[in-house]
Amino acid sequence: MKRRRSLGPRFRWLWTAYAVSAFGTWLGFGAFPLLAILVLHAGPTAVSALAAVGPAVGALVAVPLGPWIEFRRKRPVMVWMDVVRFAALISVPTAYALGWLGFGQLLVVSVIVAAADIAFTSASGAYLKALVPPEDLLVANGRFESTNWTATALGPPLGGAAFGLLGPVTTIVANAVSFLLSALGIRAIGGTEPSPAARTASRLRARDLAEGWRFLFSHPGLRPLFLNVLLFNGLIMGTEPLLAVLMLGQLGFTPWQYGLAYAVPCLGGLAGSRLTPRLVARFGRHTVLWTSGVLRAWWLLALAFVPAGAGGLGYVMVVELGLIFFCSVFNPVLATYRLEQFPADRIARTLSAWSVSTKASTAALTALWGLLAGLTGPRVAIGIAGVLVLVTPFLLPRHDRTPAQPSRTVPSTG
Repeated sequence: MKRRRSLGPRFRWLWTAYAVSAFGTWLGFGAFPLLAILVLHAGPTAVSALAAVGPAVGALVAVPLGPWIEFRRKRPVMVWMDVVRFAALISVPTAYALGWLGFGQLLVVSVIVAAADIAFTSASGAYLKALVPPEDLLVANGRFESTNWTATALGPPLGGAAFGLLGPVTTIVANAVSFLLSALGIRAIGGTEPSPAARTASRLRARDLAEGWRFLFSHPGLRPLFLNVLLFNGLIMGTEPLLAVLMLGQLGFTPWQYGLAYAVPCLGGLAGSRLTPRLVARFGRHTVLWTSGVLRAWWLLALAFVPAGAGGLGYVMVVELGLIFFCSVFNPVLATYRLEQFPADRIARTLSAWSVSTKASTAALTALWGLLAGLTGPRVAIGIAGVLVLVTPFLLPRHDRTPAQPSRTVPSTG
């Protein structure tokens, strides 16, 4: 029996911190909309705004954070972003206990958490590249991916049960505490960190803000992948609320059936992420990236034809299983390829640009598809998104467009 590859104790601390915060995040998944509906009696428009406006404004707030992070040590930034998320989230149960909770606070907290998420992701990507040898990046990203899908499978059902049994803010408390524990885990990593890139200017300039996007659009391999992810993720996430309306409203599924329809297919994510290193070793990185990118696009359209009854529940599980499996193969390969291509002096800025763009496109398409569903109904809107997703494979590079020397550090002009 082959022993599992060890990436060292420092990576284990980072992985543990990631696992704790991932489980906390998925445990609290959907808590804000439920709180807005059941406690604050918010209407559909307000709940949609909470889902779309918070992340969109958070992405805008995060734009200057990429250049700021680039020239600082990444581990302290990660710790502080965890602390910020803890403080923002713990304010919600505090206000609820005091009778002060309002919709405006939920919106502000969602903005702060979204901005801190982007900053943390930017810093952690740069830190991971410095922590793990290049040949182990795919294994590391695969472990993060498998952890995320495990948390996705277990978190929402447990969170829904906790919400009903222990009160409306229980899962928000758990989510907040998970970020505090993550901060402690990251501090426990220890060791030294490479010095950050040196600034060539004393102040943040407009050029610094655009540096990440400039690199993404100038890179022949990353540009098509970036555009593919923006459209694919936005359409997949933008139709999730519509599928909820279709299943819980028109088709009469119960909440536990709806949760089960999402939880069980996450096992496909666990299987795919664990299989990815072996697939890459056998077929090559580009082949696996392109094939999984194509195959993940064929599933969304099928969700427009969900039937009622027990057969419909099984139908959704099978479709979601296929979608999640190929996404879980694609994601760690893409994450590894990105880190390999980013120059050392602009990793944080480029990761920040990627995250900001992804959150903004998801928020925009969620709002747009909500309006479309109001005109056409959820089935038709999901079907239109499914047809558009079929276009995304054409954005994938058919050939490996990696520059000859991707790891070479180019002096920053920002």
